[in-house]
Amino acid sequence: MINNNIIMKNRSPSLGILGIGLFLSLSFASCNNDNTEKNKDFNKSEVIAEYQVLKLAPETITLYDEFPATIEGIENIEIRPKIEGFIEKVYVDEGDYVEKGHLLFVLNAPQYEQEVRNTQATISSAEAEVNSAQIDVEKARTLVERDIISKFELTSAENTVTAKKAALEQAQVSLANAKTNYSYTRITAPVSGFVGTLPYKLGSLVNSSTADPLTTISNIKKVYAYFSINEKTHLEFVRNNKGTSLKELRNNQAEVSLLLPDYTLFDERGSIQTISGQVDEETGSFNVRAVFNNPDNLLRTGNSATIRIPRTIENVLQIPQAATYEIQGNVYAYVVDSLSQAKSTIITVTPSTSGRAYIVTDGLTADDEVIIEGINTLSNGKKIKSVLVNAADIEALQVTSENNTSTN
Repeated sequence: MINNNIIMKNRSPSLGILGIGLFLSLSFASCNNDNTEKNKDFNKSEVIAEYQVLKLAPETITLYDEFPATIEGIENIEIRPKIEGFIEKVYVDEGDYVEKGHLLFVLNAPQYEQEVRNTQATISSAEAEVNSAQIDVEKARTLVERDIISKFELTSAENTVTAKKAALEQAQVSLANAKTNYSYTRITAPVSGFVGTLPYKLGSLVNSSTADPLTTISNIKKVYAYFSINEKTHLEFVRNNKGTSLKELRNNQAEVSLLLPDYTLFDERGSIQTISGQVDEETGSFNVRAVFNNPDNLLRTGNSATIRIPRTIENVLQIPQAATYEIQGNVYAYVVDSLSQAKSTIITVTPSTSGRAYIVTDGLTADDEVIIEGINTLSNGKKIKSVLVNAADIEALQVTSENNTSTN
């Protein structure tokens, strides 16, 4: 009995340990099964991200070739003195608007006033001599009729009258010249316009050979925009516009626009007025002049601006600039492939001064689907869900053609 009890006591711990081990094994297996099920449920709940996609379609757009231009009023007249004198009075200030005939300056030149007085005195003396000579003629005529003197003396008296009248006429011409010279002491505006700089102050001695003009009067109701185009652009201009004569080219050329220094467009449209007849051998360019109405006097002589000449291009593909990225100077865009995966594609583009859209010249074709948002979260081969967007609903592509620019 003792031996059996001992055997029973020795076996009991072994059975307990086996039971605990079996329990732990079943618990661990159960946990693994639970984790596997949770992972399966998590994978099933994973959602593929949506991205806005633009399906490319060719379109016709208008680009604008840009050229730096200098603005001048249609009348830009230097005011210079015709006589020598000291500036006595200045009746205008820089920037003033004056009408034609408005008094600008008065010069102190007393010699011209004295000359007027002297010639007036000479005329008075000449008139008196003419009157005296005519009286002598009347006396001589009476004496000849009475046979007191000969006709020779009458003829001599008549010749004297003729000479005195000639002297009177010469004095009158001298007076007119003196008055003209004296009028030059009062300098008036030859046209209506704005006063330029005033380099000379009161008391300055000026004359017709003075280096700088007294001022400049600019008529800016209309303005000229002067710019240059190279030979290549000139050839394109002639080929793209019907007609060969300048008149025909002007009549068929679309209106040009003007970009101001603050990057706003001038309200008025202009037209090309002249193109130089030959190329400048030194610069290899043609000089061109466009004219613009300037009703609000916004543009002034000396302003700088940029001329934009329209150019229509057909079958163009456009994408928002935000849909692209650059690596080492190359431009890329993400295209959706047949497996609904993002595919990085190198493209060639023409930049736009608006900074919002690109014109694709290589790398994409019509009907390609380009991802236009969230490209910084994409990677090559990433699965996506496409959400097609109409080009008309993309703000970057709605920039007016005025902002699409091609640089020569």
